[in-house]
Amino acid sequence: MANTFKALVVEKENEKLNLNVKEIEPSDLPEGDVLVDVKYSGINYKDGLAAHPNGNIVKEYPFIPGIDLAGEVIDSKDERYKASDKVIVTSYELGVSHFGGYSEYARVPAEWVVPLPKGLSLKESMILGTAGFTAALSVQRLEENGLKPENGPVLVTGATGGVGSIAISLLKKKGYQVAASTGKTEEAAYLKQLGADEVINRKEVYNGELKKMDKQKWAGAIDAAGGKPLAALLAQIQYRGSVAVSGMAAGVNVPSSVFPFILRGVSLLGIDSVYCPMAERKHIWERLASDLKLDNLEDMVYKEAGLEELTELLPSVLESNHLGRVLVNLGD
Repeated sequence: MANTFKALVVEKENEKLNLNVKEIEPSDLPEGDVLVDVKYSGINYKDGLAAHPNGNIVKEYPFIPGIDLAGEVIDSKDERYKASDKVIVTSYELGVSHFGGYSEYARVPAEWVVPLPKGLSLKESMILGTAGFTAALSVQRLEENGLKPENGPVLVTGATGGVGSIAISLLKKKGYQVAASTGKTEEAAYLKQLGADEVINRKEVYNGELKKMDKQKWAGAIDAAGGKPLAALLAQIQYRGSVAVSGMAAGVNVPSSVFPFILRGVSLLGIDSVYCPMAERKHIWERLASDLKLDNLEDMVYKEAGLEELTELLPSVLESNHLGRVLVNLGD
């Protein structure tokens, strides 16, 4: 390991944040059991918040963001991991209160480490990242709650986002009829390329009017919006259907009545990728390398960037002005 290495460091000066790629030393890294030579990371919404003065994600500065990383073990105090093992680390406190993946090396607790499953490369794992993991966890929870392709169409909201775009492809691979809801209907061709059978304007789900009950349209849904759009969606779910919710882009309050739940037996499934139990976490990654392995992962890469480009790319995440995934290459 080199005496110094590069990392994207966020520093706070009064109320202003400064992002710079700096040379740091191994001693600058936080404590942890496993030292990783980071090959790839990605950009997520939380990473954009970590680089925003009002993001309310990072509590102490200087800080290294990046809630995802994949690489090779350099050194380990935990007998489960040895040098040259390929590993994935996502979620927990990575990139939030613990230095994250925008660094050529990272030191993390062993309890956060997932062995890279056979059938998946380090690069592929970070094209997926937390977004792909969340999408796959959503699909699994829906299926555990009875969703099957023959039940009817499945709606994906926020379809051009990270979770939404991967969810479309995962559902299509499993044989579902997929409807994509988006405010960017001009991107219909892209969404259909991912696997959407139908692209609808998000106003068709929520037009500003909330009904206690609405026409039954969807056997299930994967939702990243929350708020009033989720309340409207719940009223449109078929009898004993389910909604897997993992986001709150449209708000944290869901003003729904109890009617969908007690008259149609609808289930609202909360999807938490941050503290998902390790056994289930490993199982989801194994599925992403096997029965849920996508053939079109490379098509989801909007841009492959180096550390130096993150100073401009991170703020754009909050503006939602690009499609697909940004892959961060730290020297594969």
